[in-house]
Amino acid sequence: MSRLNKFLFNICSTIRIHNQINLPSKEDIQYTFKDFQNNHIISCVDHFFEAERSQCHIYSYPYTLNYYENITNNFPGGFFKFVSVISLFDERPFEHEFFLRIAQSFPFMKKLTLINMKPQYGKRNKKSEDDNQDLSIIEYLHLTMLDLIEAHEDYIEQFLIDTKTCLANNVFLAVLYQPLRRVTEKSIKNATRINCEKLRLLGVQDAPSFDNVLYLRTDATIAPMRILKDKLDAIYDVTVMYSSTYDSNRQI
Repeated sequence: MSRLNKFLFNICSTIRIHNQINLPSKEDIQYTFKDFQNNHIISCVDHFFEAERSQCHIYSYPYTLNYYENITNNFPGGFFKFVSVISLFDERPFEHEFFLRIAQSFPFMKKLTLINMKPQYGKRNKKSEDDNQDLSIIEYLHLTMLDLIEAHEDYIEQFLIDTKTCLANNVFLAVLYQPLRRVTEKSIKNATRINCEKLRLLGVQDAPSFDNVLYLRTDATIAPMRILKDKLDAIYDVTVMYSSTYDSNRQI
């Protein structure tokens, strides 16, 4: 090992915590790599007290893997040109600025999974939805798969409202039925229409099994979903799937 000049690695570890007081910090982890003079080492430590676990992610930079999992609000930033698959998780809300950082750090992401049931603070503090006009619109130029099954409805709005997000064409969206319905029904000025028109596949979990939920024509066109009313009537060229279970690893 004395001749080793450079060491590329990616280490993720999780430990259970229960009423611990002296939890390791980012500085503690970083100090253990003080002798790696020829490496740029990045570390990130998160403590999830609701789940009673801590997560530590350490990697050499530049990052060469094609995936980056369990990104939190403590994400240190950087540029990850090889990463196409990411997942986001935290017990604290993700705000609009966080998604802007993610889009800038992962410009070539194709699949994004978001797990966070906390409502956005910023959205709750806005006087009106018109304030969204002041936000920078986030572009996802290469995104083809968006999994919001375990996300608060604020994040469904985050990705569907056109004053916040610009999706690429032909995106597959996986989402729960009731939150999707609430978002599309309460949005103003058809704010979800543009991004909804870009969907290629819509996987809707836990939808009611009513006869009028979905209408199919004999040609390749999918008729509007009456149950989501006018807000989703723009979706004509989208394959719609209703199911009680959802497999995020399915081929699309």
